[in-house]
Amino acid sequence: MRLYKILLGVLLAGFLMGCAKQEGPASTAIQQYNTNRPNIVFYLADDQDYTDYGVYGNKKVDTSAVDRLAKEGVYFANAFTGQAICAPSRSQLFTGNYPIKNGAFANHTPTKPNIDAVTKKMRALGYEVVLAGKSHVRPESVYDWDREWEPVPKAGVPRDYIPLEDIESYFLTATKPFVMFIASKYPHGKYFTVEDPVPESLTFYPHDEHLKTNPDYIAKRAGYYRSIQEDNTQLKYVLDMVDRILPDNTVFIYSADHGVSGKFTVTDIGLKVPFVVRWPGVVPANSHSEQLIHFTDVLPTFIDIAGGATASEMDGKSFLPLLRGIDRPIHQYVYGISTNQNIINAHVFPSRMIRDKRFKYIRNFNALDVLNENLTDNENANVFLRLGALKHADTPFEELYDLEADPFEKNNLINAPHMGDVVERLKTELFSWMEKQGDFLDEEMGNVPLLYAPTFKLDQNNPLKKTRLKPEHLNILKEDDYLIIEHWQHRNEE
Repeated sequence: MRLYKILLGVLLAGFLMGCAKQEGPASTAIQQYNTNRPNIVFYLADDQDYTDYGVYGNKKVDTSAVDRLAKEGVYFANAFTGQAICAPSRSQLFTGNYPIKNGAFANHTPTKPNIDAVTKKMRALGYEVVLAGKSHVRPESVYDWDREWEPVPKAGVPRDYIPLEDIESYFLTATKPFVMFIASKYPHGKYFTVEDPVPESLTFYPHDEHLKTNPDYIAKRAGYYRSIQEDNTQLKYVLDMVDRILPDNTVFIYSADHGVSGKFTVTDIGLKVPFVVRWPGVVPANSHSEQLIHFTDVLPTFIDIAGGATASEMDGKSFLPLLRGIDRPIHQYVYGISTNQNIINAHVFPSRMIRDKRFKYIRNFNALDVLNENLTDNENANVFLRLGALKHADTPFEELYDLEADPFEKNNLINAPHMGDVVERLKTELFSWMEKQGDFLDEEMGNVPLLYAPTFKLDQNNPLKKTRLKPEHLNILKEDDYLIIEHWQHRNEE
C-alpha cells in the first residue's frame, strides 16, 4: 500500500509537471529525504583515455553528455587512479585506499576481507549503497551492496548495457538518500565494427602518432570511438532520468576507471582519468580545477558530504572544498603502481610512480639494466624475471619527466644534472609512501617477488594470457617460489 501511494504520487507529480514547466521534484517522498543530504550518482566508464573527450580537447569523438556535465559543473584536469587496471582501480573508489593497502593490486583478485568499504561506511550514515552494472570487485563480505543489478544484454551492440529500467525504478521509489555507482561496460572492447574507417576521423597524440598509417589500428580506434558514442547514449538516458526524477540536490559524478592506451602502465595516459562533477546550487557551473585529486578521495568526499568523519586509515582526503569553489590543494603528491604479472601477462615487471603537479618519477624494479641484481639461485624463478625484463627492454630503471613541458612523457630527464634535487625529493617521498603502504618492494635491489593468485599462475597458460609460454616453462614453479598474499588464500570469505 505504501509503495502504491508513492507511485501514485509520482504519477500525479508527473502529470502536474507536464501541465506546467516540468520543473521541481518528482515526488514528495524524494523531496523530503533530500532536504539535508543529497543523493550521489557516480557514473563510471570502462577503459577510456582522458584525452578522448570534448571537454578534454578531442573534438572528433562524441562525448556530448560529459561535455554538458562539465558546462553545468566542474571538470578536473588532474584526477588520477593509482593503478591502470579494472579491479584495482575500482577498489580504490570503494575503499579510499591505494591497491597495495586494500589488497587488490593484481587484476581479478579480491580486496582484503577485513576492510569496511563504501557500503558499510555510507550505510552507517543513513544511505543506501547501490551498484548498477559491472562489478569486478570481491569479496561479497566487503562489497555487500544494498541493491545490485547486473548489466543486461542488448541486441545489435558488442557489450551489455547498464540496467536502465532498474535504475529508473529505483530513482522513482527510493525512500532514503542513496549512493549509486553506475558502472558501464563501455567503451571497453569488444568494439563496434566501423565500415571504411579513415585516420582523418580520429585524433592522434604523441603516444600513437606513429600508428596513423596502420590500418588495423585505425579500424580498432574507429570502433573504440563508436563505443564511446554508445556509452554517451547510455549516459544521456541516465542524465534525463536524474533531471526528470531527481532534479534537486543530487551530486552527479562522471569518470572512467583508467585509460586504455596506458593500461597496465604508470604513464599518465593510463593513470589520469576524466573527472566531472555536477551539483546544482553548490558546484559553480562551467568551472574547472587544476588541483591533484585521486580515486582514493572519492569515499572520503562522500562521507564528508553525508556529514561523517573520514577514518584515519584511509589514504584519501575529501575534496568537498573544491566542489564548493574553494581552490586549495588536496594533495602535494599522488602515486601509482603497476604489477604486470597478471591474468594476461607472464612477465615480471613491477613499477611505482610519484608525481606532483609538474614532475613525475618512476622506478621500474626489474628493468633490463638491473636484471642481474634481481636474479636468484632459483633458475625456475629467473625464467620469469628474464621474461619481464626482456619484454620491456627499452624501459629504463628510473624515469623523470617534466609534465608541463612533456605531458606524454617522451623526454626522460633522469640523468639531467639540474634535476638531481627533484629526483632525490621524489624518491624520498615515494619510498616513504611505499613503506606506509606495506609494499613488498623497497629501495633495495634483488627483492622482486613472483606473485601468487588463485586464479592465475605464472607458469601456466590460459585463454586470456597474451604471453604464450614455451613448453619448457610450463608448470615449473612450486608454491614456495611465490610471494603468497595471505588474504588471497581465504577464498571462503567471498
